[in-house]
Amino acid sequence: MKQWKETRDRLREFALGLPGAYEDFPWGESVVKVNKKVFVFLGIEEETEKWKPRFSVKLRESNGHALNLPGAAPTGYGLGRAGWVTVSFTDEAPDVELLCDWVEESYRLVAPKRLVAQLDAPQP
Repeated sequence: MKQWKETRDRLREFALGLPGAYEDFPWGESVVKVNKKVFVFLGIEEETEKWKPRFSVKLRESNGHALNLPGAAPTGYGLGRAGWVTVSFTDEAPDVELLCDWVEESYRLVAPKRLVAQLDAPQP
């Protein structure tokens, strides 16, 4: 996907706009956390021989749908058993709005209830 950087940037911006979210760089890659817990892995900014563009989120309701996408797989290191899915940025990747929905779903599974409540509160 030629515009994978643009998609990654939009996901990062969306994730950082969620209540209490902040970026961290463990293992040399970008993650977005809330309350010290990762809710989206964004990887590194540049594609390399070892690293291909992809991101990972924790999904409960959308897990099956995400896993049916070309290039999607349970996240490694045992995270897949906990509902984490890694999605490759390919020409067949879903539209960014759906990906943002998955980032929000992951956030809701990881964030404290008091912060999730802020998402559901009426906006002035």
